Amino acid sequence: MKSAVYKQFGTPEKVLTSQECDQPKPGHGQVLVRMVLSPVHNHDLMTIAGQYGIKPDLPSIPGTEAVGIVEALGDGVTNLKVGQRVAGGASATWAEFYLADAKRSVPVPDAVDNETACQLVSMPLSAKMLLESLNLPSGEWVVLNAANGAVGKMMAQFGAERGVKVLGLVRRQAAVEELRAEGIDNVVATDEDGWQDKARAMVGGATVSRAIDSLGGDGPSQVLSVASDGAELISFGAMTQQPLKIAAGDLLFRGITVKGFWGAKPPVKPERIAELLHELIRDAASGKLKLPIEAAYTIEDIAKAVSASGEPGRKGKIAIKGASGQ
Repeated sequence: MKSAVYKQFGTPEKVLTSQECDQPKPGHGQVLVRMVLSPVHNHDLMTIAGQYGIKPDLPSIPGTEAVGIVEALGDGVTNLKVGQRVAGGASATWAEFYLADAKRSVPVPDAVDNETACQLVSMPLSAKMLLESLNLPSGEWVVLNAANGAVGKMMAQFGAERGVKVLGLVRRQAAVEELRAEGIDNVVATDEDGWQDKARAMVGGATVSRAIDSLGGDGPSQVLSVASDGAELISFGAMTQQPLKIAAGDLLFRGITVKGFWGAKPPVKPERIAELLHELIRDAASGKLKLPIEAAYTIEDIAKAVSASGEPGRKGKIAIKGASGQ
């Protein structure tokens, strides 16, 4: 089978290649899945660069989520059947075939398209778990950056369902209009003069007790500039791959506290995670949750795929497609 592979950590475009390798065989509790679509997530790129919380043994096949067709069952698998379309978190998914834990593989209803299905777990579930961990009552405000990213959009949607108000920051004015066209308001562009005043006016003097940073670098300072004293800063990502810049005065004089959120080890009970996942499946099946793909690349074009993932202004994820992909 064909797979993407890297033999050393580094810039993804430079270290990723495609190669022929043996098709894996499912062990106890596993299924062999024929990959249809697998998204390129930021954490995938960070892993390849050697900058993530998990460092795999090399050489390694990247990819952490996909939708595909069950080809074979390992011993002890009773919840799935051959020919079933499944989605979920896995490993080594940037390949024509991959192995998945049967218990973590979710059957996909026919009403859910492959583009949405291949992204069903990682970003939407992270957004739901993050919102859950904020422990905010209805009517409270949270500010976040990267509001035009997948998690930012879903935080606005899921927050509205809970009555939690989301103030979003983006880095360009055009993104404000793009989000407004999708029905997402309360968004401010940080390339606009006086954007902090505009953001505070949207909040209208209410307390902003949570600030979520997905950028790193100057991102924390920006969200904290419109957060209230005593707010909690949650580091969710590091898209700029720069160290967090936080003024000492924010900690000393404003009582800001800082913590991180990692979807691999969320502060949410497993049984609640299962409930949240079923909510996502239900929303996707009803058409309420739609996750677009900007473009899909073959495994042979893996370098082009990861390069495209870094382009600004995308309206959806970049994905890798298998032999039967779209």
